[in-house]
Amino acid sequence: MSSIPCDLAIARAAHLKPITEIARAAGIQDDELELYGRLKAKVSLDLLDRLKDSPNGKLIVVTAIPPTPLGEGKSVTAVGLGQALARIGKKVCNTCRQPSQGPTFGIKGGAAGGGYSQVVPMEDFNLHLTGDFHAVTAAQNLCAAMVDASLMHGNKLNLDPFNITWRRAVDVNDRVLRDIVIGLGGRLNGFPRETGFDITAACETMSILALATSLRDLRNRLGRAVVGFNKDGKPVTAEDLQAAGAMTVLLKDALRPNLMQTIENTPVLVHCGPFGNVAHGNNSILADKVALKLADYVVTESGFGADMGYEKLVNITCRQGGLEVAAAVVVTTVRALKMHGGVGKIVAGKPLPPELIQENIPAIERGLPALGAALCIVKLTGVPVIVAVNRFETDTDAELNFIAERAREMGAEDAIVSDVFARGGAGGTELAEAVVKAADQPSKMRLLYPDDLPIKDKIRTLATRVYGADDVEYQPEAERKIKLYTELGFGRLPICMAKTHLSYSHNPDWKGVPKGYKFPIRDLRLSAGAGFLYPLAGEMMTMPGLGSSPAAVRVDIDEQGQAQGLF
Repeated sequence: MSSIPCDLAIARAAHLKPITEIARAAGIQDDELELYGRLKAKVSLDLLDRLKDSPNGKLIVVTAIPPTPLGEGKSVTAVGLGQALARIGKKVCNTCRQPSQGPTFGIKGGAAGGGYSQVVPMEDFNLHLTGDFHAVTAAQNLCAAMVDASLMHGNKLNLDPFNITWRRAVDVNDRVLRDIVIGLGGRLNGFPRETGFDITAACETMSILALATSLRDLRNRLGRAVVGFNKDGKPVTAEDLQAAGAMTVLLKDALRPNLMQTIENTPVLVHCGPFGNVAHGNNSILADKVALKLADYVVTESGFGADMGYEKLVNITCRQGGLEVAAAVVVTTVRALKMHGGVGKIVAGKPLPPELIQENIPAIERGLPALGAALCIVKLTGVPVIVAVNRFETDTDAELNFIAERAREMGAEDAIVSDVFARGGAGGTELAEAVVKAADQPSKMRLLYPDDLPIKDKIRTLATRVYGADDVEYQPEAERKIKLYTELGFGRLPICMAKTHLSYSHNPDWKGVPKGYKFPIRDLRLSAGAGFLYPLAGEMMTMPGLGSSPAAVRVDIDEQGQAQGLF
């Protein structure tokens, strides 16, 4: 039985400083802060003008191998690394996404880190924070309402009701909203048509907010967003609909990053929350830009594994934001390598099977190619990479040391056993020293493909060099869309692959490093405002559902008004 208190108990026992103290220590002036109570605030983008001539810090990205359904501790490692860098005397700031209420009340839980490496107050972090998710939901749904109003009132834009691509959004897991019929009940209720809801973290407005570089850029991106096509097959935008201005007004406050702190009182900028499997899976460009002006080292976390969030950080976020990664940390665990080695079936919400908590170095050996593939992906981008072996209570020293030794042999700059969950920053100082050493090397980050490469060649680059496939196969709808988007002038956009996070391939059941297969693309969709194309590899869900015993059933409130059951 663990001797470590639950995450919520640890978070509530932490000594938190007023957010004004955190801001001043980070270099944020009082007039650049808008308080949301005592422990959180928004940061004015005027800071970027004030510090425009200051040098940027170094961007450190925490990623992972394809995880088990339980996750492998990227958030814990990222927060712990930030705390550890501060302990060794570095000026540091973390950046991270705000969790969606879908996972928070579903299976996975929140993403505040865990143990003694958390963003706090964790209840605020995992719930409403400063209302950014609600603003995104409102803007997405306002645009959807204006689409249907335009259809009803004469359809002056000649919209094809069977080719409307803009969907509504809500930030809860609600499977019955995936595919719906609207406009029933007579003429006064609008034009009946099929549509659906995406979870807010998967909608295009969220990606637009995360990739915007200024208020003007946000306004322009919203205007470029394609809501559907007219009966002549031409795209209709939010600008055509005259919706983009009002959407920008709704998002004006949400454009500013949110300042919080870790358990050890280091600063964290929390902003945006795009999913990593159907969107680009990284916090906002603006949060990174602000952090890079404030700190010598900025630790950010990309969604899911190196084949997902990390690749998209480089080829989408860095491409659009002019950012450069100085070093990457690949998180791995004993249990994940055993799973990739063919041992144990992990089911979220159920105890780990006994074979995963018994020492088994041969299983780890069989799973090591999954770690090697993640290292190769990072090296493809020219970025030095450190491996963090995230320690769990049931791991043995022999297993942990074996992984670290083999990781170095596979080309990692270094491999360190991380114990930041149980010990906070003190459990990550060796990792912090290794990261500083790696980041001090001359930066050589490179994109995996140029803008002008044809769509199919961009997709093939990712499929063969990142996912290990031999080639790509396209279903007829994907072929049609590639031809259409090329003709419409969208061929220069980067690729945001929508695929499972549980495998390097498109198939979540294929563990290890699949080889000798063709990567299937069934469809291609356009996010013109966000500025990417997203091919669909397999059946990708943009609206999750709740399980039979979701996390929500364990959440309640006590007599003092404090939430109970949150992790």
